[in-house]
This record gives sequence, structure tokens and C-alpha cells, in this order.
Amino acid sequence: MSDNTRSVKLEWAGQGMQFSGFGTQPTSPSVTIDGDSGDGPSPVQLLLMACASCSGIDVVNILEKMRVGFDRLTVSASGEKREKPPTRLESIHLHFDISGAEVDPEKVERAVTLSIESYCSVIHSLSKKIDVTTAVSVS
Repeated sequence: MSDNTRSVKLEWAGQGMQFSGFGTQPTSPSVTIDGDSGDGPSPVQLLLMACASCSGIDVVNILEKMRVGFDRLTVSASGEKREKPPTRLESIHLHFDISGAEVDPEKVERAVTLSIESYCSVIHSLSKKIDVTTAVSVS
């Protein structure tokens, strides 16, 4: 495997639609994945979390390079699924809520745009048929 390869391992919990997911490093924590969303996030919720966290990490990195200080960043994600199988996501909306004394709304908007259009590897791994939109709140 190359240094660019990422992998995970899933083990069925032995009942229902539950799996335990692990990174391949020995110290990787596990996560419960539940198709019924009872004891853990569903696969689609995990995909939304992956989009939100990947773009959130980009925004933090970009704002740090721009020397924009902030106290809090929350990224919320929602998605619309098709009604007919395959019930894939047709759209994803990310809302970035950021606060801090030094926050410049224009720089935050620029950081979000750069993440979505250029840097977020998770979003760029999705089908081009998925419409990704964003919103930014500065308080």
C-alpha cells in the first residue's frame, strides 16, 4: 500500500444492522455504525459527518494561514436523499457557524469557498451529481 492509501475495517456486531468500524492503526478508536441510527450514526450520517469534518478542518487551516482568530466553529450538515432506490444523497448543505472577536466574514466566506471548491477531499470524492451548498454565520 502507498502512503496515500486510507483504509478501515468493519465488523458486523452479530445482530441487526450494526457494525463496529475501526481505522487500521492499532490506536484507532472504534465507532458503532447503525443502519437504524439507534446506537450510532447511520452510513449516510457518517458521510455527512465526513463532509462536515473535512471541510471544517480545511476552514480552520485556511483561517489560521490568514491569521484570522476565532473562538468557536460549528459545522452542521444536512442532506436530501432520493425517494427511489438507490436512495443516494442528491444534495448536501453545510452551515458554518463561527464566532470570535477577530472574525472577518469575508475571509470566512473565502475559506469556505476554497474548501468546497479546491481542498475538501471528501466532497471531491462524491458524485458531481450531488449539489453542495453552504451558509456562514458569524456572531
